[in-house]
Amino acid sequence: MGQRRRQSPNGLSNRVLVGDCIDELRRLPTESVDLVFADPPYNLQLDGELLRPNNTRVDGVDDAWDKFDSFGDYDAFSRAWLAECRRVLKPDGALWVIGSYHNVFRLGTALQDLGFWILNDIVWRKVNPMPNFRGRRFTNAHETLIWAARDQKSRYTFNYESLKALNDDLQMRSDWLFPICAGPERLKDGAGRKAHPTQKPEALLHRVVLASSNIGDVVLDPFFGTGTSGAVAKRLGRRFIGIERDPGYAKAAIERIDAITPLSQSALETQRSKRAEPRVPFGTIVELGILAPGTALFDPKAAIRAEVKADGTLSHRGRQGSIHRMGAEVQGKSACNGWTFWHFKNRGRLQPIDVLRDQAKRQLGLSEMPALLAAE
Repeated sequence: MGQRRRQSPNGLSNRVLVGDCIDELRRLPTESVDLVFADPPYNLQLDGELLRPNNTRVDGVDDAWDKFDSFGDYDAFSRAWLAECRRVLKPDGALWVIGSYHNVFRLGTALQDLGFWILNDIVWRKVNPMPNFRGRRFTNAHETLIWAARDQKSRYTFNYESLKALNDDLQMRSDWLFPICAGPERLKDGAGRKAHPTQKPEALLHRVVLASSNIGDVVLDPFFGTGTSGAVAKRLGRRFIGIERDPGYAKAAIERIDAITPLSQSALETQRSKRAEPRVPFGTIVELGILAPGTALFDPKAAIRAEVKADGTLSHRGRQGSIHRMGAEVQGKSACNGWTFWHFKNRGRLQPIDVLRDQAKRQLGLSEMPALLAAE
């Protein structure tokens, strides 16, 4: 692993490029990256030393790379690197950027002005935040991540089912609870000091990468630091490009990533998104004889009864329509997922008709259809 320049997208993957982030971004091919994770300077505007009540110095971020002469300078820098990130992203790519109250609102404005489409803001709530030593403000216990697609039409990756499984079968929320980077994970220099003042926890990057990329995707980090994004990308079977202007940080990142062992292919398998599965209309269930015309379907409490027709519609009290339309109508709603609302009786027990789609896929030979060809 090492510094490489002006290569094809494949040749650039799994590399740390040492140099100014904007200069290096300009050398990358257009539409060559699947995902960007950016942890840019926060422009903390620290004024002098920060001391604890016992007058000991807080090891805060006072490095030159975090200092800008004005908000205007910071905004110009932010727009320059964000514009290059948008250029190198593939049409269906996405970007994550993390910040604090010092900079995240300015970054959000820049993202929207440049044409990105904001999908979520995520609150990373820190289990063990640094206390507010002066007692003049609330303890700053969170940071904010913005997740944005390259543009409004991007078909971005979101591994919804995997994130739901990760969260005990509940939808993953936009407030995440993780500790700050500490203990053995925190990289130290030869004197035992932090190798980098803003090293992010791998658990945070694990969720980001798992949620919004696929095996083999290229993850770009224009502010690589000590390589947390690269370490996680390698472990999860993704490729990475890191840009870091400080040779010391880059060296630490390379050594760290070289020690990472990627997970096995079987361990990397994640739950497949239902949106990427072969589309099977309800009418096909009827045509294949899995449910015969005349079969009774019920709501989950068996209080409502409808009848299956030969054309794959349902009838209820003289009204007839698709499983979705009739599901919405009987509930007095504007929309309904008929696959999960309607149930059939199987050995005296109610089951959602959704379970019948796998049987239909097997009969049609669609079980192993590639997601790209099967997408709805």
